[in-house]
This record gives sequence, structure tokens and C-alpha cells, in this order.
Amino acid sequence: MNESATILVVEDQPAMLDNLRLSLEMAGYRVLAARDGLEALEVMEGEAVDLILADVAMPRLNGYQLYERVGEHREWAAIPFIFVTARALDSDVRYGKELGVDDYLTKPIHLADLLASVQGKLRRSRRLARLASPAAATSAGGAEALVAGELRIEPGQHRAWRKGEPLELSAREFTLLETLARRAGQVVPLTELCRATHDLDTDHTEAGSLLYPLIRTLRRKLGYGAGEGGCIETVRGVGYRLDV
Repeated sequence: MNESATILVVEDQPAMLDNLRLSLEMAGYRVLAARDGLEALEVMEGEAVDLILADVAMPRLNGYQLYERVGEHREWAAIPFIFVTARALDSDVRYGKELGVDDYLTKPIHLADLLASVQGKLRRSRRLARLASPAAATSAGGAEALVAGELRIEPGQHRAWRKGEPLELSAREFTLLETLARRAGQVVPLTELCRATHDLDTDHTEAGSLLYPLIRTLRRKLGYGAGEGGCIETVRGVGYRLDV
């Protein structure tokens, strides 16, 4: 069930845009359209969006740039983002996944695959939103805070601090930090972390590729400079450990 979800389709080819719009509307979704990344940002300023489907090769602001811009906004960072593109080279797919995008679909697209991906990402997004809501925190009986070294994490409130300073984290960054904090001092395998952050069972190699950009941005938001591991230790070939 789509629960009247609103999907933003960003595509510069009119025929493809119309096909995607029609397919999604027939499935019961409300569809907004944009012809490039800049127009998509303009749409999002005035409309609430539940999921983004975007091409990669577009004028003015391409799909990769749009994904980065969306992630810079706290209120948009948790919106599921799916690339729908003709760029099917392994290097293109790998780069898209390394960015942390929720899915990477290549043209021509089978409608059943598209709808399955959209439905799955929306379902997971709603589940995370429920867990992060004040009502969820109350129903959980006010989950105890996690304290790990300089970090304090309130799982029920989806809030975290370092040295008393609040951290501005995306949904996935928060999940990653919470997972590491619950196993502080222990090495958490890449596949286990990927399962928590991306709701994905995959192999060691792909898990590492998906987690790397999250680890990098999380370290930066924790206050560490480029090249500094800080309190998140990389255990090569195995996973990551929160060092307290």
C-alpha cells in the first residue's frame, strides 16, 4: 500500500518522464516532476516529498549533485533516493552505491522492479520515522540513553551529542552511530552494519562500499578532520569499532 505517497521524478527526457509519471500514478502514487536537479530543489522547497527518482545525466545539476544537495538539508536527508539511469557501467553503478543512494536502477526498467524498489524504500522510511517519533519513544517506555565515552545517544528521540554538543545526523548516520555505540569497544562486521543502515543483506565487498561514505561523513560531523579516524576505528577487512 502506498498511503498516497508523493514521489518526485527528476528526468530531462520528456518521454521517459511521462512513462515514469504514468506508471507511478497508475500504482496510486502522487507524482511531482522536474526536468533537472535545480528544478527538483525548487519543487522540494514548496512540496513535501516522500521519495525521489532521479536520472543521473541532466543539465544544470545532475543526479549525483542533486543527491549531495538533498543530503545537506536536515529535513530532506532521510528521503529515500533512487537513481534511474542509462549509465549501466559497473563503475557508474559502483560510484552511485558508494554515494549511499538507496537503489540504482538501470534503463530499460521493468515496471515490477521499479515498483518493488519504491514500495520497499517507502516502507523502510516509514518504519524509521515511527521509531524516531516522540510517540514511539513514549511507547518504548523512554529507552535508556547510550553513553560511550564522549558520546551520548537518545535512541527514542533520535538525538545524539558529543561533549555535550548536539550532532546533526541523517537517519542512516544516526543508525550507524547507535549500532556502533551498542557494541562499543567491539568490532562490528561490515555486513551487520550494512544490514542496520541500508536494510540490506549483501556481501562483504558491497557492504564496505556502501558504508564508506557514511563513515566519512559521520567522522566529519563528530568533529574529526580529513584522514582522521577519530573514535571510529577501521579494522581492515573486518568492520568498524567505536573506541571509547
